[in-house]
Amino acid sequence: MSDIVDWTDWERRLADLWGTLGTIDNGAFIARIDALAAELPDNHAIGLFERASTQDSTGHEAEAEPLYRQALASGLSGIRRRRATIQLASTLRNLGRPEDGVALLEAERAMPSDELDDAVNAFLALCLVDVGRTKEATGLALASLSRHLPRYNRSLKRYAETMAAEV
Repeated sequence: MSDIVDWTDWERRLADLWGTLGTIDNGAFIARIDALAAELPDNHAIGLFERASTQDSTGHEAEAEPLYRQALASGLSGIRRRRATIQLASTLRNLGRPEDGVALLEAERAMPSDELDDAVNAFLALCLVDVGRTKEATGLALASLSRHLPRYNRSLKRYAETMAAEV
């Protein structure tokens, strides 16, 4: 990250601000995130991502899409890159382009595993439903769910694999 900003403080203020989402006017929330992002160098990938997330979270998907794309093109990395990909795919789905979301998330599944794997699968399942691939979506969702059940993990995983093989 940049030497210009005290990142620990910036991230703390960002988390505090996200904690106000839904408790303050959306316009005020967007303005505050924009101001925080403006503390970063122009076109900073993290600032672009946070602005995109803000637009998305306040129902402005059309404004979020180009910001997500700019953030990714500007070298967004780490967990924020993965979050941006998931969120962009969801935004595309909401904008009536679920096939673009499927393409993004299918590529994302090939990336190294992390704590967002199930989120990738969940949003991919939503996109798959929207493009008519419901059996595949169900199998994917059940396979992800199977890892979190206290019992029946292997059985549910086998059923999910069988569904996926039938596609």
